[in-house]
Amino acid sequence: MFAERSPAVEEQKRKGLRVAVAVSIGFTFAVYAGAIVPFLGPLFAAQFLLGSSRPMPLGKTVGAAMVILIAGMAMMVLTNVLGDRPAPFLLILGLTYFACFAAQSTGKGGPAVFLVLVVSIIVPLLGILNKELANSILSILVAGVLSGAVLMWLAHAIFPEPLSPEVEAVAIDERPPALLRALANTVILLGSVVICLTSDNLTAAAVIPITVASLLGQLDVGATGRAAMGLVLVNLFGGVLASVAYAALSLRPNLLSIFLIVLVVALLLGGRAAARSKDASVFAGALTTFLILFGLGVSPLPGSAAESFATRIVYVAAALIYALLFAAILWPRTSNAKRISA
Repeated sequence: MFAERSPAVEEQKRKGLRVAVAVSIGFTFAVYAGAIVPFLGPLFAAQFLLGSSRPMPLGKTVGAAMVILIAGMAMMVLTNVLGDRPAPFLLILGLTYFACFAAQSTGKGGPAVFLVLVVSIIVPLLGILNKELANSILSILVAGVLSGAVLMWLAHAIFPEPLSPEVEAVAIDERPPALLRALANTVILLGSVVICLTSDNLTAAAVIPITVASLLGQLDVGATGRAAMGLVLVNLFGGVLASVAYAALSLRPNLLSIFLIVLVVALLLGGRAAARSKDASVFAGALTTFLILFGLGVSPLPGSAAESFATRIVYVAAALIYALLFAAILWPRTSNAKRISA
């Protein structure tokens, strides 16, 4: 006889299905609509869905959307006013990153913190590296936030969470802010942004800083060298999947193929990301990498087709190694935990 599945496994299954359906529908519709950044809405939706098994209340949804939009508008103003003055521009950008990393270190804020971080990376880079997109950034953000929220509610409508007392909500792991680690993460992320700004490569700018931010959020201060390399390989696996997916799409390039490809990959990675385990954030990072790279492959973003997938995967690998190396150097040491460099 088959053993009855535990409530936690059933919860993981429902959450994984929600992520897969939301991401695949959102990505396909974004491509159909000709979205310049088709991965943005699905990325927001995945973060909303992985943050909780219950849909965010309407008030919290509106609040998170407003925070992201305000952050986007603030970054637009910052880029327009100080974009040609590197010192104050990077200082304010660094303070923004520091606030996000400090909030992440407390275990509070949920997916909204990471999404504000993504917005604070994308808006300045697009605004400086591509003047044609500078005036469209706010509309891109609005479309991404709204579509992400709609996809979250749609996924919960299709796969609702049963009102069962057996499935208990996971308690939020509240911790005091790790300010030194947040400062180190800020230096690491800001360094990657500076590199992209000086290289004037739009594709690299869309891949490297977000990959760095994603990995820094996954790394554990007590991770061993083997665990850290496992993080790198799983995130790199997301890039390899994107390359394979794009090759498969080239054989039959249509919307149905896009939907099925994204659905299969999202089931593979999203299901693992929905688990109540330490590895969940790693597979969420791999899903982020896949969405960004595959999204760039089908995006009408100027210059996005100029880079081969092999080059993009090299960007991902370089970003992962860069983040891991500097985390090992700059993160504060603890006396009772194994180091990343161990």
